[in-house]
Amino acid sequence: MNIKIPQVYKEKELPTGDKILFLDTGERIMLKLWGDGSYRKIVFATGGRKDSRAMVRLKEWGSGRIYINGKRPEEYFKNPLLVDHILEPLKITKTLGMFDLVIKVKGGGISGQAGAVRNGIARALAAYDPETYRKPLRDAGLLTRDPRKKERMKYGKTKRRRSWQYTKR
Repeated sequence: MNIKIPQVYKEKELPTGDKILFLDTGERIMLKLWGDGSYRKIVFATGGRKDSRAMVRLKEWGSGRIYINGKRPEEYFKNPLLVDHILEPLKITKTLGMFDLVIKVKGGGISGQAGAVRNGIARALAAYDPETYRKPLRDAGLLTRDPRKKERMKYGKTKRRRSWQYTKR
């Protein structure tokens, strides 16, 4: 099996024979040693949106199971639109059902968490096989973190931009 690996700036070998590759993009790839002497990839990536962070672990073997904080996506995100939102990178790359995904997400609200999971899955796919998956994910705008954040509270205001009501009398 020919394993494609993007630019690696550091490599570490574990006592078990497994290897960890640290990529330039910030992701990590673990080459897990199997009994027959071959290696299989596990990709670790992080995604973010608003105040949410998602840690994604993508295994190249499996039957397409996805777990978010120990639950299935339909149980964790009750809204079917959010489930479709997080599966978008897999649908664009036509890899739905090929990989097992274990995701830990924390912080923010449910919509921000869905965006973080989507960004993390897209980055993991791009690190797994950059020659094939990076361009369609980049064209769809899934690799870029959404920079919008909550606006800060200003002094002399009741809300972010709303001022006190002026009373003439």
